[in-house]
Amino acid sequence: MKLMKSNPILLVAGEPNSIFLEIFFKTLKKKKIKSPIILICSEKILKLQMKHFNFKRKIRSLNYKKLNEYKIDNKSINLININYNQSFSFEKISSKSNDYIKKSFIIAFKIIKKYNFKKFINGPIVKKTFLQKKYLGVTEYISNKFKINKYAMLIYNKNLSVCPITTHLPLRSVSKKITKKNICKKIILIDNFYKKKLNKKPKIAVLGLNPHCESVHKFNEDEKIIKPATESLYKKGFDISGPYSADTFFIKKNRKKYDVVIGMYHDQVLTPIKTLFEYDAINITLGLPFTRISPDHGPNEKMTGKNLSNPLSLMRAINFLDKN
Repeated sequence: MKLMKSNPILLVAGEPNSIFLEIFFKTLKKKKIKSPIILICSEKILKLQMKHFNFKRKIRSLNYKKLNEYKIDNKSINLININYNQSFSFEKISSKSNDYIKKSFIIAFKIIKKYNFKKFINGPIVKKTFLQKKYLGVTEYISNKFKINKYAMLIYNKNLSVCPITTHLPLRSVSKKITKKNICKKIILIDNFYKKKLNKKPKIAVLGLNPHCESVHKFNEDEKIIKPATESLYKKGFDISGPYSADTFFIKKNRKKYDVVIGMYHDQVLTPIKTLFEYDAINITLGLPFTRISPDHGPNEKMTGKNLSNPLSLMRAINFLDKN
C-alpha cells in the first residue's frame, strides 16, 4: 500500500513508567511540528499522565487498519490504543509491561510495512526486562524484525556524530567482534546515510581498540584489523583516517575536523559524545528501509513524575524527521 499523503511520524511510547510522555508533552507545547504524529500508547496511561502533568490536548482514536481513511494533523493527539492495566500514573518498572511493549512494536511494524511509513520514533525501554538477553539492544531487535543484517547505530549531532562497531557487549567479548568486514560494513552505511540524507560526504575518523593503539600481546587489533580496514576504504574514495588513540582524540582541535567518529565499543564513543552534547543527540538506526530514531536516553525511572526531564533529544528527533 502507498505511503499516507501526510507522511506522518509513527511513535511508540515504549516503557509506560518512564519519562517519555513527559518529554512528549513538553515537545508538543514548545515545538511547531510539521509532520503529523501517530502515537502508539495506552490510552489509560496517556490520560493518567496528562492529568499528572496538567497537560491538555484532545485525543483522537485511530484504527490502525484504516489509517488511509483519516486526515492526520497535530491538532489532536492521534492515538492507536494498546490496552494496559495500570491504576496510577507511575509504577515501578518490571516485566509487567513486556507484553504491552511487544504489542506496541508489533502494531508499529505492521503499519510501517502496510503503509510504507518512512519515519519512526520509539521511546525508551528497559533492555534487561524487555529484551531478556535475546538481543543486545533495540537496534538489533528492530533490525531482526525486518530481517536486516547490515545495520549501524549512529548517535547523531549536527556537529559530530559517533558510531560504535560493537554495541551492548561486555568488554571481554568486544575484540572477537572487531573484524575488517564489520568495520567496513558500518562505515559504508554511514557514508551512504550522510550522502543521501544530508547531501554531504562525511569526514570519518576511526579509533583504535587498545590504549594508544598499542598492545602488549603479539596480536594487535589496531595494526592487523582496524588499520587495514581504514586503508582499504580510503583507497576506495572514502574520506577516512585512523586508527587514532581514543584517549586524546576528543580534544577540540581534533574533533572539529570530522563529522563522524567510529569507536570499537559502546562507551568508547558514547561517553564523550554525551559529555559534549548531553541531551543534544539522537540515536539513528542505519540500514533499515525507514528512518528509525530514538531519543538518546533511557526510561530514567528516578525522574518519573517530577516534571524535570529535558525534552531536547525528542525535539531533535522530530526536527530531523521533519527535515528529512
